[in-house]
Amino acid sequence: MRSSRVEAVLAEIRRRPALAGIRLVGVDGPAGSGKSTFARALASASGAPVIEVDDFVSWTDFAGWWPRWEQEVVEPLLSGRDACYRVRDWERDEFGTSLKDERKIVRWAPLVILEGVTTTRRAIADRLAYRVWVEAPRDECLERGLARDGEDHRELWLRWQAAEERFFTADGTRSRADLVVRTTRGEIS
Repeated sequence: MRSSRVEAVLAEIRRRPALAGIRLVGVDGPAGSGKSTFARALASASGAPVIEVDDFVSWTDFAGWWPRWEQEVVEPLLSGRDACYRVRDWERDEFGTSLKDERKIVRWAPLVILEGVTTTRRAIADRLAYRVWVEAPRDECLERGLARDGEDHRELWLRWQAAEERFFTADGTRSRADLVVRTTRGEIS
């Protein structure tokens, strides 16, 4: 991603009002679309921390983790406190919902990036300073996911994509985006 584009997005974010002294930026979109890449570019250019939904979500729980996200991430940050939470244990329980024992702490900062599927959902949209929607062709998202997770995860990915489509359609997530980023074959436009 061109640094001039990242700087332009950051300039726009900084023009937005801070809620309780903080600007929360949501980077949302389907799995495999390039959200992490875009969020890392923003973080690298701004020095902002990134909190990833992958620390909360699981293959078997598309949405049930949200109350914990609100309680351990959103509410503390908007109250001027650090986010402190237990991380999903993907290594020992890939297909379950187990959490690691230790807690992760993300220090409060005036800009924090929230990255992952459904981070700009209706329930949080008005508390975000800026909402980014990252998208790619569905088959390309699947291809990227299988390259990372393996062909044996195909059925999981197909179920996940169906759940995403239902959620995003019902929630109207994309329609609230301040910026839509399209990726194809690894290129961001």
